[in-house]
Amino acid sequence: MLNWLVEPLSYEFIRNAIAVGIFTGILCPVVGTYLIVQRMALLGDVIAHAVLPGLAIAFAWGINILIGAFISGLFSTFVIAWIRTQSRVKVDAAMALTFSSFFALGIALITSLKSKLDLDNLLFGDILGVTIADAQRTAIITLIVLLLIKLFYKELLLYTFDKQGAQALGYPVNLLHFGLMAAITLTIVSSMQTVGVVLVISLLVGPGITAYLLVKELHQVMGLGAILGVIVTIGGVYASYYFNIPSGPAIVLLTFSLFFLALLFSPSQGILTRPEMAHRSTWIGRVLQFIKLGHK
Repeated sequence: MLNWLVEPLSYEFIRNAIAVGIFTGILCPVVGTYLIVQRMALLGDVIAHAVLPGLAIAFAWGINILIGAFISGLFSTFVIAWIRTQSRVKVDAAMALTFSSFFALGIALITSLKSKLDLDNLLFGDILGVTIADAQRTAIITLIVLLLIKLFYKELLLYTFDKQGAQALGYPVNLLHFGLMAAITLTIVSSMQTVGVVLVISLLVGPGITAYLLVKELHQVMGLGAILGVIVTIGGVYASYYFNIPSGPAIVLLTFSLFFLALLFSPSQGILTRPEMAHRSTWIGRVLQFIKLGHK
């Protein structure tokens, strides 16, 4: 068993992948928790797909593709807000239209500019292909975002659960919104190589909603979600190494597996363990016992 765990660590690319996986596994659930409690999980998917035009343009212009991705993803949130404020269109429709339009534009630009970007890796991730520089960059982004969340936790907490109350108290609501969108976009950009733009929403939301079934407080959801995020990313690396499957899908499948177990067996909210199920099981047992006595 020990050899099974240690053997992959002899390779530098595995060590780099695990390092990136740890930082990504912590960052995504912490930031994604805000999307969950605001019921805006789809926004993460929109931003993830909206980075493609920025990637293509940045690559064609010879600048850092992560800068282009960040600008493009953040711009998509402004487009959604603009549509909402300038029309009667609801937010879900605005997000769906922006999602598909930015994604289509990105594919068109990558094709027309004859970009040599590896589309498969961008869409589905390749954590085994990260370098030490990628690990360092992810670590810096993670530390910066977590530090800002720590500093403005009280303000973000009130903004998340009571925007009108936050505005009445004089909090800079628009600035908090912009900061949160920037943090989400930065998280998605830093996670592209781990699970890809198509699957990143799973890492943003999956560990968080799993933790949501097990604990109650927001900070507890963030903490437990981060632990689960680290578990699934490292587990995905090992699954990719030993079973020769793509790393991104492996991480996502592990994420869903943990969620499904929590959905079934959560002490307070599990389908098979919640109080009403226990009462129903007792009632069924009594009925079966009565039937047996009747046969006697």
